[in-house]
Amino acid sequence: MSPDKVSRRGLMLVLSSPSGAGKSTISRALLENHEQLTMSVSATTRPQRPGEIEGKDYFFVDQETFEEMIAAGEFLEQATVFGNSYGTPRGPVMAALEAGQDVLFDVDWQGTQQLRQNALEDLVSIFILPPSLEELERRLFSRNQDSEQVVRSRMSRAYAEMSHWAEYDYIIINEEIEDSVKTAESILAAERARRERQRNLGDFVRSMDVAARS
Repeated sequence: MSPDKVSRRGLMLVLSSPSGAGKSTISRALLENHEQLTMSVSATTRPQRPGEIEGKDYFFVDQETFEEMIAAGEFLEQATVFGNSYGTPRGPVMAALEAGQDVLFDVDWQGTQQLRQNALEDLVSIFILPPSLEELERRLFSRNQDSEQVVRSRMSRAYAEMSHWAEYDYIIINEEIEDSVKTAESILAAERARRERQRNLGDFVRSMDVAARS
């Protein structure tokens, strides 16, 4: 049996962080550098915006359909944000994992808890921390996107979000973005190589034993 017959089950990679800690930048770099990594697509009851593509940006459904999906257990995680419902459909994610594709999730600690409950063996979770609260505040102000009131609100939420750091498998303190991306890539490479994710590995090892005995 040749090594190329050993296939791999994909994994679910979760990145969480308070706003401004660098999660989005790290996510973009991972997606650009790894063809076998794809972003999860959520279902939402939010109205479709101009330029958004069904099935690529979101799966757009009405509230009744969303509730039916909840009742049928079709979501890996779901939440309500600003009056709109969002959820990750189980089917597309499981199909991707079965095909050896890794799926990236941008969810908060509550979403991560739901994913852990529903797909623990496939989950790898990383929490991104800023090097300091002062640096986090500086980054938020430097974006020039939000008012001082909004930044203060984000900082307040950051305290609550960071209190859940111990619930994650890995922690990255994002001092330099390039180093943080390399660390995330190292975690991804190590988790891809886990014995439990290698299909037909036993058959491959046994085939070498047979070859050695012949």
